[in-house]
Amino acid sequence: MGILNVTPDSFSDGGNHESTQSALQQALKMAEDGAAIIDVGGESTRPGAAPVSLDEELQRVIPVIEAIRKVSEVSISVDSGKPEVMRAAIAAGADWINDIYALRKPGALAQAAALECPLCLMHMQGRPGTMQQAPHYNNVVDEVLTFLSDRIAACEAAGIARSRIWVDPGFGFGKRLEHNLQLLSGLDRFRALNVPLLVGISRKSMVGELLGGREVGERLFGSVGAAVVAVERGANIVRVHDVGETHEALMGAGLMRGSSA
Repeated sequence: MGILNVTPDSFSDGGNHESTQSALQQALKMAEDGAAIIDVGGESTRPGAAPVSLDEELQRVIPVIEAIRKVSEVSISVDSGKPEVMRAAIAAGADWINDIYALRKPGALAQAAALECPLCLMHMQGRPGTMQQAPHYNNVVDEVLTFLSDRIAACEAAGIARSRIWVDPGFGFGKRLEHNLQLLSGLDRFRALNVPLLVGISRKSMVGELLGGREVGERLFGSVGAAVVAVERGANIVRVHDVGETHEALMGAGLMRGSSA
């Protein structure tokens, strides 16, 4: 899954793809580089990010989704928790909903059920504006598993088939470095949910911390390594900024894993 932020303030690529043409070119490049899904987001969810109005988010994402769909059959997901954005994005040609709020915003669950498209539910402790102030867990893997299991049950109760659901443990969303490492170590436990698993670690602060304080632009190799580890431990999709490098690393790892040498 290639990350396409059409925002001025995302932590890694904010401001890089604010115009529709620039965003389209980046989407097509990521698809060419191996992305099976392009994830379009119009509201930054970095720690401390301010909320974006509904109208602003629609103005950012809908023209981009329409432009991609006109020229490409690549799968498109919309990264949003607002039911109005979900509805407009699917009407514009998107295929997926990727919701960091796990359909907890008013009306989101009913809207997702009505749209009958695949969706991803993510765990987050708190809200983007405050989530990193004091995250606390007694057992982060158990608590994230319980949360996602409950959200899957809520979806099924609303009429959403389990076959449409993916989950994301939410690396970096209300979690300290030790929590992220515990999640990565226990990633295979998420197979018990019996739904596909999405993991997003690309360029996040945990990568920078593990590499001795690397800045965002210096986290390529650490991010690629984290993606390979995530797939080895059960991730079905990795959400990344650097599609070509990650795709090549995963292909190489797969070939070596299947080698008889």
